[in-house]
Amino acid sequence: MFKKDNLEIPPDKVNTVIGKGVLFNGTISGKGLIRIDGEAEGSVSSKGDVVIGESGRLKADLKGRNITIAGYYEGSLEAEGKLELKRSATVAGSCKVGNLVVEEGAVFKGTTDMNMKEQTLKLQSRQAPDDNPANSDQ
Repeated sequence: MFKKDNLEIPPDKVNTVIGKGVLFNGTISGKGLIRIDGEAEGSVSSKGDVVIGESGRLKADLKGRNITIAGYYEGSLEAEGKLELKRSATVAGSCKVGNLVVEEGAVFKGTTDMNMKEQTLKLQSRQAPDDNPANSDQ
């Protein structure tokens, strides 16, 4: 009667929505895009993207591929790719990100740790051994 859906959810397709006026307390874990326009507390994790809309308020540990915040966020977050703070965003907490984009007007209070591994490798590949001051005899 019911078929089990074995199809993978694309990470950029909306999979879960916490709508405006909804209060959620608990754990959300998914593979697709999670959008929060209401209020949520707890833990949110996705292999896809996470969007906190302008009316969204999230107090939680947050993990996602790319994270966009236009509302309020408080907690500890990890964005494998890009963290984007829109001009209406207010963020308080610690962030581990691959890349960071902050629009003028966004408010951020906390710490940010950018993934320097890729940047360091790029910088090292651009420098020839003779260009490195540490390798010169003085």
